[in-house]
Amino acid sequence: FFFLYFPETHGISFRIQITVKEVLDTDVLLKLLFHLPVNYPSTLPGISVNSDQLTRAQCTDVKDKLLEQAKRHLSEPMVHDLILWIQQHLKDVIKQSARASSEKTTLSKGTSSEDGIWMLLLHLDHMRAKAKYVKTVEKWASDLRLTGRLMFMGKIILILLQGDRSSIKEYLILQKTSKVDVDSSGKKCKEKMMNVLCETEVQSQHKRFQMFEVKEYSTLEELQKEFETAGLTTLFSEFVPPLLK
Repeated sequence: FFFLYFPETHGISFRIQITVKEVLDTDVLLKLLFHLPVNYPSTLPGISVNSDQLTRAQCTDVKDKLLEQAKRHLSEPMVHDLILWIQQHLKDVIKQSARASSEKTTLSKGTSSEDGIWMLLLHLDHMRAKAKYVKTVEKWASDLRLTGRLMFMGKIILILLQGDRSSIKEYLILQKTSKVDVDSSGKKCKEKMMNVLCETEVQSQHKRFQMFEVKEYSTLEELQKEFETAGLTTLFSEFVPPLLK
């Protein structure tokens, strides 16, 4: 749907909201603002992009791609064509954005310090579609270059991640907004029963995980040993035993 307003005499601005189906395993609501200057279409429109399902960097990449397309339509009406284009190509733009972010992480890896590494501990209530859920978590961790563990012990499900803070933030967005599980009727659903137990900077006494692994533990002692080996005894004591109550 559309909203129009006329800011002074500097042209026309359109606010447009469109839903793009099945991007990042969920529907993405794009909020687009087009400002058409008085001499449009001889002059490019101003474009702003926002979305609760995308990161700020992804929104910037979408805007840049729209401006690239706009240059191809200079001197002809283009807003409708731009909307159709982004509906058809949003998934590709997001994939390119992820690759660029991954390459940037690789280039900066040699200069990044331990001070920039963060840790995240999540608690999940359940997984109905366990195999699909686990595969999704593994893919996100791989794409974002995060290491750590997906841990099962009885009914306890924990996700422990280490990596660049921006990647940690992006993982949280994916976890909250994507359809990762199914409800009681078997319909795809978002994760609504996740708790962020801890989000903190990795300290010198913490050991770095070298990879992301899915592990199952038969006893609480086995799970505790995993934390202790990583120098995370305090983290375990503070957050895990209360989950048994």
